Amino acid sequence: MNLRLTIDGHRVGATLNDSATARDFATLLPLTLNLSDFHETEKIADLPRRLSTSGAPDAAEAKPGDLAYYAPWGNLALYYRGSGSSDASLIILGHMNGDTERLAIATKVTIEAAS
Repeated sequence: MNLRLTIDGHRVGATLNDSATARDFATLLPLTLNLSDFHETEKIADLPRRLSTSGAPDAAEAKPGDLAYYAPWGNLALYYRGSGSSDASLIILGHMNGDTERLAIATKVTIEAAS
């Protein structure tokens, strides 16, 4: 599924993978979320509800541009730098196309399905 993210007024395309968790995330769209910085590698935001992790893919190291779900906290993570490690609780949902460094100073994101 193709997405359109508006990060502090700037548009960026993204693509969700075909995992069950990513499909569950898509049912929440459109979303506007306030972002907080975490470890100077990612922006995180609370979701309106927890996502299903049934059949989730294996853990992977997050890379710049990844959209991920951190199951223990139930939040969305948008990576602008690599995480440097893999965590079994981190589920990659998809990937942003384009400038991810803008996320470093972002405070708000709107995520919607792109036609």
